[in-house]
Amino acid sequence: MSRNRPAARRDEGRVPRRVRRLSQVALIWGWTAFLPATGAIAAASADKPASHIVIIEGVAYQPAVLVVKRGDTIVWVNKDPFPHTVTAPGAFDSHDIAAGASWKYVARKTGDYAYICSLHPNMKGTLTIQ
Repeated sequence: MSRNRPAARRDEGRVPRRVRRLSQVALIWGWTAFLPATGAIAAASADKPASHIVIIEGVAYQPAVLVVKRGDTIVWVNKDPFPHTVTAPGAFDSHDIAAGASWKYVARKTGDYAYICSLHPNMKGTLTIQ
């Protein structure tokens, strides 16, 4: 004998309001170890912008290709003993980044951006903003 299944509810797959509130409080107070594994915390942190680091070393960008989301921050750190730039014509330009210094950029506009070091044009990288 089989039972008829009820029609799918509109809120199926959603995190209950009570759990969302508890998750918010837990994040504020650092109680994440006491929460059930519901995915509510992952959803809350997934919306936060991320930070990415590109190392400039050996006259190269590492990684040479980087995919980020809109709102993320990218930091280029120059570990070479001489200056470099991060230049995507018409999009962004770090100007000279001194040895041991860094430059930060917030990804605002989606697209693919090929960039170079204007001082060493053989250095190439690509930033994809989704």
